[in-house]
Amino acid sequence: MKIKFIIVLVLFSIGSVTAQMKKWTLQECVDYAYENNLSIEQFELDLESIKLDKSDAIGGFLPSLSASSTLSGNTGLSFDPTNNQPVTTTIVTASGGLSSSAVLFDGLRNIHRLNRAKLAALASQYRLEDLKDDIGLAVANGYLQILLNKESLIVFRAQYAVTEQDLKRTKELVDSGVVPKGDLLEVEATAATQEQQIVNAENLVFISRINLAQLLQITDYDNFDIVDQEFMVPPSNILDNSPKTIFDKALTFRNDIKLSESNVDVAEKDLDIAKGALYPTLRGFFNYNTRYSDQPTFDPNTNTFMTTSFGDQLWMNDGISYGAQLSIPIFNGFSVKNNIKRSEINVDRSRIQLEQDKLALEANVNQAYADVKNSYKSYEAAQKSLEARRTAYEYTRERFEVGLMNAFDFSQSQARVDNAEADLIRTKYDYIFRLKVLEFYFGIPITVN
Repeated sequence: MKIKFIIVLVLFSIGSVTAQMKKWTLQECVDYAYENNLSIEQFELDLESIKLDKSDAIGGFLPSLSASSTLSGNTGLSFDPTNNQPVTTTIVTASGGLSSSAVLFDGLRNIHRLNRAKLAALASQYRLEDLKDDIGLAVANGYLQILLNKESLIVFRAQYAVTEQDLKRTKELVDSGVVPKGDLLEVEATAATQEQQIVNAENLVFISRINLAQLLQITDYDNFDIVDQEFMVPPSNILDNSPKTIFDKALTFRNDIKLSESNVDVAEKDLDIAKGALYPTLRGFFNYNTRYSDQPTFDPNTNTFMTTSFGDQLWMNDGISYGAQLSIPIFNGFSVKNNIKRSEINVDRSRIQLEQDKLALEANVNQAYADVKNSYKSYEAAQKSLEARRTAYEYTRERFEVGLMNAFDFSQSQARVDNAEADLIRTKYDYIFRLKVLEFYFGIPITVN
């Protein structure tokens, strides 16, 4: 039994470690953000609340129904509600009724409220999806930032490994008298600088992991990490399309544009509702009432007083009323007129906002297009620069090893290679992210393969 317990404990520990060491893909990060982001949860609650407006609007078409009942006792002079005769004794009475009313015509305001509720729910859905778009881009940016920092760390460690070999080789050259001892100190200084770069790069990796974890609202920073992968520049033909083509397509599916369009529709429905107050309102009503008294009543047929049962009185004393009520607005202190004017202003404001959003989208697309072109040129230039720096470094290394170059000039050549490699990584991920943004405007989902 003890052995079985130990085996189960070991298996559980292994499973716990495996769970803690889970590494996240970009899609997993995005999905998790969608499910756990507090802003998204807030917007989802707003959407649920707005959907209730539709139920309210549907309820406006239905007749109302209410019931009432009263039981009372009176001592002294009072009136019997069943015959309206005065009595001077203790009397117990009861009454009850049902009432119902329905709006027959209200200037079509109920219909406009229902249509507005549908449009408002649609606008809220677009608002939620637009937030998800922004969060998806933020997650992708944070994800790529971790990849950038990890790749930089790998390069710094590789550079340090090369410097260690140079350091060993320089010691041999110093011992053989080929180069002075000062050259050894210069290489040692270079190695110390690279060690500091590695420490800084490790910190950047950790900080970028924290930033992404916080975006996902994960607090276990030590055990949060993304999948280790070699990320190459993805092929893309997005630049084969003109900015105008990308913009025109973005107009057809971008949630921020659809949100602005829906806001215009909602404002127009608000205007219709406000204008509906100019028309008369017609209501139909129906009421049923009955009453009871514990007082005896005089029966002329028998010349005696008799008490009628509770059930019989409810049947004998009931009555109904029904009819219609017409309310015609004549003067209301300019409130209806002013509400219509406010609604017209809101329609104009919504239309202006839609045009501003379209202009902003067009500017963003053109900026993203230019950013992709410029960042790709920078990436190409960084590739050529690194290749040239590496060639120059190999040449200076050969000269250093035979004593034709001092350690300072050699370390400078190596530093230029280090800087070129760091610049290549930076321009690479800068180009990748900007490419993903432009593709996103074209309707291509953000993925990292």
